[in-house]
Amino acid sequence: MLTGADRTNKRTAVEPSWTEWYDEPMSSASESVFELSLSEKLQLVEDLWDDIASTPEEVPVHDWQKEELARRKQNLLSNPGSALSWEEIQRRVRSRHGR
Repeated sequence: MLTGADRTNKRTAVEPSWTEWYDEPMSSASESVFELSLSEKLQLVEDLWDDIASTPEEVPVHDWQKEELARRKQNLLSNPGSALSWEEIQRRVRSRHGR
C-alpha cells in the first residue's frame, strides 16, 4: 500500500497534491476542501481511503457488525441454496438501477 508521500511522489505535474492544503490548520484545510474541483475531491477521497486501508487492523469493527456477519454466515451454512452467484447479483442490481 502506498503511503501519502508515495502517492504524492507518483503524481504527475498536472495532478494536485493534497499536501498543498493538508498541512494547514484544520479550519483552513476544511474550508479549502470545499474549494477543490470535483476531480481533486475524488482524488482526496481515494487518497484517504488508501491510507485507511493500509492499516485495516486499526479500523474498528463494532459488535453489531460482528453479530450481523455471524448471522449471515450461519444463514448461509444453514441454507446453502440461498447464496446468489455473482452473475445473479449483477443482474439484480442492473435491473434495479437500469444499467
